[in-house]
Amino acid sequence: MRRILSGVLGLSLLAATAASPVLAAPNELVIGRAASAATLDPGFLREAGTLVDNVFDTLILRDTEMKLIPGLALSWAAIDDTTWEFKLRPGVKFHNGEAFDATAVKFTFDRVIDPDAKSPTISYVRSVVGVDVVDSLTVRVRTNGPDPLLPTRMSRYPAYIVPPKYIAEVGKDVFARKPIGTGPYKVSEFVQDDRVVMVANPDYWRGKPTIGRVVWKPIPEATARIAALVSGEVQLIEGVPAELVSLVKASPELNLEQVRNGGLTIYLGLKSSEKPLSDVKVRRALSLAIDRKTIVTEILKGLGTATGSQTSPADFGYKAIEPPAFDPAKAKALLAEAGYPNGFSIKMQVPRRYISSAEVGQAIAQQFAAIGVKAELEVPEWSVYAQQVPAGKQAPIYMLAWGSTQTLDADAALFAILRTGEPYSTVSMPALDTLLDQSRKIVDADKRKAVLLEIQDKMVEDVPLLTLYQEDSLYAARKDLVFKGRPDARLPLFDLKFGP
Repeated sequence: MRRILSGVLGLSLLAATAASPVLAAPNELVIGRAASAATLDPGFLREAGTLVDNVFDTLILRDTEMKLIPGLALSWAAIDDTTWEFKLRPGVKFHNGEAFDATAVKFTFDRVIDPDAKSPTISYVRSVVGVDVVDSLTVRVRTNGPDPLLPTRMSRYPAYIVPPKYIAEVGKDVFARKPIGTGPYKVSEFVQDDRVVMVANPDYWRGKPTIGRVVWKPIPEATARIAALVSGEVQLIEGVPAELVSLVKASPELNLEQVRNGGLTIYLGLKSSEKPLSDVKVRRALSLAIDRKTIVTEILKGLGTATGSQTSPADFGYKAIEPPAFDPAKAKALLAEAGYPNGFSIKMQVPRRYISSAEVGQAIAQQFAAIGVKAELEVPEWSVYAQQVPAGKQAPIYMLAWGSTQTLDADAALFAILRTGEPYSTVSMPALDTLLDQSRKIVDADKRKAVLLEIQDKMVEDVPLLTLYQEDSLYAARKDLVFKGRPDARLPLFDLKFGP
C-alpha cells in the first residue's frame, strides 16, 4: 500500500510542479540527498565520501575509465617489498593558503592509523605502519608486508590529504565542521540536517571548476526529492526510489541516470557470536528463508541484481555466486535441527537509506515469520544508525550496504565487514581472518585472486552474513545539467556543467 500511495503522490507532485519550475540562481547547482552529512572530516567518515571527494584530494585519482592517474602525487613506485615512494605535486596549496607538502601527507596518515583515534575507516589503510618524509616533495609509505593494493588505497578515503597547521590551530571538532582541503571546492557553510554549501576554488591546481556554487540539501523523503527536482528547486538528486523511476523517465524535463550494478551490495549483518546466530544452521536457515529474486523484482522493480556474492563483477577477485535458494521448508528443518523447532524472536534493524530498504525489511520480516522466526523490526533514523553500527550497538540482525566501488577490488568489499575487530564487522571466524590477512600480503596477482576466491567459498559455507542484492546507482537530473554516473559511485563536481 505504501508503494501505491507513494506513486500516486509522486504523480500528483510531478503534474503540479512541471508547469512552473523554480529557477536556480545563475551558475548554482543544488543537489538533493537522502541523508545529511554527519562530518566533513575525511579521516573519520561513517558514510560515503561523496561530499569530501570535492573538498579534498588524494595522492592518486581515478579517471572516467577507472584507471589510476596522478593526483597530488605525480608518480609512485615500490622501492622494496614494504615501501612505496611518492613524488608530490609542487605548488599546491590548501584553501587557506597553507602549503601542501610531504609533512601534510605524513600527518594525514599518522592521525588515521593512530589506534587511539579509532578511525572507522582504518581498515582501508590497515597495512600502512608509517610515512617517512624524504624531502618536502617526497614521501615513503611503509607497510606491514607486501601490499599490492597500496596505490588503490591512496585513491579513496581515508587518504584525502588534510592540513596539519590548520587542524592544530582549530582542533578536530572545528575541522569536521569547517574543513580545509586542496580540492576543487571550498566549504562555505555546513548546517547539519539542513545544507552544505560549497564554492568553486579559483586556485585549484587542475583549473577553476565550471559551476560556481553548489548546495547539498538533505531531503530524506524520496517523493519530496522528486518534487524538488521537477520544480527546479534542485537540479540533481541521488537515490531515486524504485516506484518513481517510471515517472522520471516520463518527464520531458528530467533524465534518469542508471548505473547497472553501480551501487553497493545490500546485506544483513549478523552478530554471530550471540545465540542463536552463533549456530551456522540457524544462519543457513535465515538465508534460505529470504526470497531475494522476488524482492528485487517486486520491490526494487528490477533496479538491482540478486546475488550470493559480496563482490561486484567489476572487482578484481570477483566470484559469481548464485543467490541462495529460497527454500522455507529446508529452513524450518534446519531450525529444528538446531534446537528451534518453534523458531525464536530476534531484533532486526533496517534503515530507510537504500532503495526501498524499509519495504525490503518488512518483506524479509514476513519471510522470517513463515519459518517461525519473529523479527522485531525497527527502522531507525540514518543519523542515529550510522553511529550505532561502528560502535557495535546495532540489533543482532541489521541491514547495511558495502562494496568496492572506489577501489574495484574484492578486498574493499570483504575485509572491513568480515575481519575480526574491524569497526563494521560483527564476524569473528579465525579461518576467515587467516585468509583475509593472506590476501593483503600476496603480490602475485593469480595467487592473490585464488585466496580471494577461497574467502568467498568460505562465506558460502559458514554464512557469516546474509548477502541480498547489489543495487543499481540511480540519479535523476534536469536536462540542462551535463551529468553521467560513474562505476565508482563518485559525484565529481569538477566534471559537471550546465549545457544549453
